[in-house]
Amino acid sequence: MSQFDTEIEIESTPRLDDGDHERFTHIVLEGYTPKKGDFVPLDNSVVGGIINATPVKALCGKVWVPGRDPQKYPICPTCKEIAHSMGWSLPTG
Repeated sequence: MSQFDTEIEIESTPRLDDGDHERFTHIVLEGYTPKKGDFVPLDNSVVGGIINATPVKALCGKVWVPGRDPQKYPICPTCKEIAHSMGWSLPTG
C-alpha cells in the first residue's frame, strides 16, 4: 500500500456526538384537525424550524431549533407518554 491508500470502515450503527446520551427525538404538534373542519396549522413547523433556524416546541415542553437527524436518537419518554395518553400511535423502531 502506498501512503495515499486508505481503508474506509463503514459503520452500521449511527455515530453519536459528545453529549448525545441526553438527546432524544421529540414529538412536535404542528397542527390539528377539528371534528368538523380543515387542518389548522400551528406556528410550530419542524421543517420551517430547520429552514429558518426558528425554535419549535415539543409535547414535553422542550423548545429548540431542530437540526439533527431524529433517527439517531430514542423518542423522548415524556413526549411518548403524552402521545399515548392522547391515543396516538407511534412508529416502532
